[in-house]
Amino acid sequence: MTTLKTFDPADLWRRYPRESAGLGLAALIAAAAIAGSASSTLRLPGSATTEAALPQAPAMDYRPVAPLDALKINSAVPVAGPAGAARPFVWGSASSAAQARALECLTSAVYYEAGQEPSDGQRAVAQVILNRARHPAFPSSVCGVVYQGSTRQTGCQFTFTCDGSMARAPMTASWDRARKVAAAALAGSVYPAVGNATHYHANYVVPYWASSLAKTAVVGAHLFYRWSGGWGLPKAFGQSYSGRESDPKLLRLAAMSIVRMPVVTAVGPVVTQIAGAAVKIEPDGKRVRVLFTPQAREAVEKVVHKPYIERVAASDNLRWTLGDGAPAASETAFGAKVGATDTATKAN
Repeated sequence: MTTLKTFDPADLWRRYPRESAGLGLAALIAAAAIAGSASSTLRLPGSATTEAALPQAPAMDYRPVAPLDALKINSAVPVAGPAGAARPFVWGSASSAAQARALECLTSAVYYEAGQEPSDGQRAVAQVILNRARHPAFPSSVCGVVYQGSTRQTGCQFTFTCDGSMARAPMTASWDRARKVAAAALAGSVYPAVGNATHYHANYVVPYWASSLAKTAVVGAHLFYRWSGGWGLPKAFGQSYSGRESDPKLLRLAAMSIVRMPVVTAVGPVVTQIAGAAVKIEPDGKRVRVLFTPQAREAVEKVVHKPYIERVAASDNLRWTLGDGAPAASETAFGAKVGATDTATKAN
């Protein structure tokens, strides 16, 4: 029989004063956060009475459509066009350190997301990121927008932050090209073709969220979208730039340290054989022993290994980033440049 014991807060305080104080402080912080998030509604532009919760940035989830079919589906969607022009980006009171961090984050996004695109394609991607920084549904910093969701298993907003692209250092010439585009955008240059677009995707995929947004423009291999209704109008972009940027190096390390869920591909009868009588799983106290029979080993040896980018639906940018192509001899790896003195020293 179980004896029920009533909870006595005073007794808890007498026995564990410091723990109780810490628990109470944590509860107050949590309550304040919940209250703040519950009241964070924004009035829809053009409406004096209607209020709605902020829209959530959708995860990059795609329909299982072949690339050629995706091209047909995407081309059939009419272009609604921009709903007003984007305003030039303004630094405000941001420090020089914050500006340098924002430039690096924006350059990374332009390079990895549109490294193979023409200049207009890169400008369009940069414009989307700065548009997001002005919309209350997104972080109010450039680095915050770029790395949003990068530390979650799913939900990264820009694929290069979670698909392994950053594992390879960029090529100098291409990085410098992306940096010029990013610097111009941060200096106030506006790419008007995409307007206030806040989303985009490659033309060979079909995200689930695309059908709920208004197609704004097609630039290069990317399709750009804005929110339908009030959230896509210029009045919705009233968020001020915070002027605070996190360290891009730490953001990259945090994103790359996350163990992503592997993509499982079927290997036909091999899976059935290994999961059946060919493998014995025996619990042994706190351990579990897996005994591979000769049949299981033979089945494993028959499995053909495929490189990572061949096993998954890798984007062109990821294939380019992880490809075997070597940079030109005149291009050095991204990082500190080697001076003439260092070169001479290494030569000796």
